Amino acid sequence: MQTSQRYIVFVACAVLALASLGLCLVSAWYVLPFAVFGGLTALGIYDLRQRSHAILRNYPVIGHLRFMFEAIRPEIRQYLIESDMEEVPFSREERSLVYQRAKGMVAARPFGTRERVYQGGYAWLTHSIAPTHLDHHDFRVTIGGPDCAQPYSASLYNISAMSFGALSGNAITALNRGAKKGGFAHDTGEGGISRFHREGGDLIWEIGSGYFGCRTTEGRFDPDRFAEQATEPAVKMIELKLSQGAKPGHGGMLPAAKITPEIAEARGIPMGQDCISPAGHREFDTPIGMMHFIGRLRKLSGDKPVGFKLCIGHRREFMCILRAMAETGIAPDFIVVDGKEGGTGAAPLEFADHVGMPLVEGLSFVHNALRGAGLRDRVKVGASGKLIHAFDIAKAFATGADWANSARGFMFSVGCIQAQACHTNKCPTGVTTTDPVRQRALDVPDKAERVTQFHANTMKALAELAGAAALTTPVDFLPRHFMQREADRDMATGDEAWPYIAEGCFLRQEDDGHGYLMRWNRARADSFAPVD
Repeated sequence: MQTSQRYIVFVACAVLALASLGLCLVSAWYVLPFAVFGGLTALGIYDLRQRSHAILRNYPVIGHLRFMFEAIRPEIRQYLIESDMEEVPFSREERSLVYQRAKGMVAARPFGTRERVYQGGYAWLTHSIAPTHLDHHDFRVTIGGPDCAQPYSASLYNISAMSFGALSGNAITALNRGAKKGGFAHDTGEGGISRFHREGGDLIWEIGSGYFGCRTTEGRFDPDRFAEQATEPAVKMIELKLSQGAKPGHGGMLPAAKITPEIAEARGIPMGQDCISPAGHREFDTPIGMMHFIGRLRKLSGDKPVGFKLCIGHRREFMCILRAMAETGIAPDFIVVDGKEGGTGAAPLEFADHVGMPLVEGLSFVHNALRGAGLRDRVKVGASGKLIHAFDIAKAFATGADWANSARGFMFSVGCIQAQACHTNKCPTGVTTTDPVRQRALDVPDKAERVTQFHANTMKALAELAGAAALTTPVDFLPRHFMQREADRDMATGDEAWPYIAEGCFLRQEDDGHGYLMRWNRARADSFAPVD
C-alpha cells in the first residue's frame, strides 16, 4: 500500500495523459491537457531512471515539490514566518528602519518597545534630565597624522567596503552619487576603482592582497599604477585590507566565468582566467615591513591618510604592529576594526560563523591597546559591523571609535531585501549581480537620493541621541553613558563592560588587569611570531 502511494501521482499523470490522447479524437482542445500530463509522465519516467536524487526515484513527479519549496524557503520565511525582531542576519524591524529613513518617511513606532529589556545583553543609553539641542547633524572627524599633508575631514558615518563585481554597476553608481550629495565617503572595496565609482563622491581606496587596480601582471604591487590613481582628487584615503570580518584569514577567487570586461579593467586582470585573492599580503611579512609599506603608500599617494582594516584574531599580533609603529616611527593615520558580524557576498560557513572577533570586543581591544602603547592620540579608529542605526553607532563611539562605516545598511537603502542570493548572481533587486537585465531594475537617480536620505536621517537620529545625553557631539560618547544587562536582572555600567585602560601603561609596565600587558610583552616588532 505504501509503495503504491509513492507512485500515485506518477500513475495518475500517465492515466490522464492517455485519456487526453484519446479525447483528442473528439476535440483538438484536449491537446493541451495531453501536453501537460504527457510532460509530467515523461518527467516521472526520467525521475525513476536517474541516480542523483533518491527522493525523486522514490517519489517520481511529486518529489519535485520538495526542491521547489526548498528553493523558495527564504522567501516563505521572510514574508510569512519570520518575526519582526528575529535576526537573519538583520531583523525585519531593522530593515524597515533603513527603508523608512532612505525614503524620508517617519521612522516612529507605536505602543512601546518590543525589546526584552530584562534579558541578558540588552543595553541602553543613560539620558540627561537637562538634554541639549543640536542644530546640525553634519558631524565630522579629521583623519590624518603628523606625516599626512592632505588630511581628510570625514563624516562620522560612511559607506563601508563593497567591491564592483560583488555589487552591480548601478548599485555602485547610486552609492557614489548619494555619497557626493550627502558629503560622506564611499569605500571602494578591494575590487579597485571602477568607472562606476567616478561620479564625484569621496573615495576611500581599499587595497587588498590582490592589489587590484595597482598590480603587475604577476599579481605584485605596482607603485606606478598605484600612484596614478591614488593621487586623483576623488581619492581621499588609502585603506590597506589585512582581513575582513565575514571571513578573516581566508582568501578568495573570482571564477573566470564571472569576470566581465569592466571588472577586468577595474582590477587590472586578464579575461579568461580565475582571479585569486591570496589570504595574506606578499609585499610584507613582518610588522616592521608592514609599517614601511604603509609609509610607502603614503608617500606615493601624495601624503594622503593611509591606514589599515582588520578583524581582530591573535591579539598579540596586533601588539606586534604597535611595537613596529614605535620602533619605526611610522604609524597609520587610521585603523578600521571590522567585526566578525560583518557581511560578504560569500564565505565558508565555518569562517562566517566561528572565525574572528565580534566588533564590540575587537574595537574595545584596539582602542585600549593604542592607549596602552601611547599611540591613541595619533591614530584614528573606525568601526564596521552591522552598524545601521544610531544607537549602535553611538555605542561604537563609546567603545572607542572615531567614526563608523556600514555596508549592508547602505545596501538596504538602494533596494536590497536580504534575499541572500548575493553569491548566485540572481539578486532580485539588481544590487548584487552582474546580470545587465537584473541590475537594470535598480533606478540610479531614485536610489542615489535614498542613499543620501538614509545617511542624513541616521545622522539626525545620532544627533538626537547625543542631545538626550546632554552632549554637543556624538564623539563625546563614553562607556559611562551606557548600561548593559550582563545576565537576566544583573546590570553593568559601560565603564565595567568596556573599560578604558590608562594611557601609556604598557610603556610603564603597569598591569592593566585585563591581560593586555602580557600580550604586549610577548610581542615583537620584527615578526608576528611570539617572543620565545
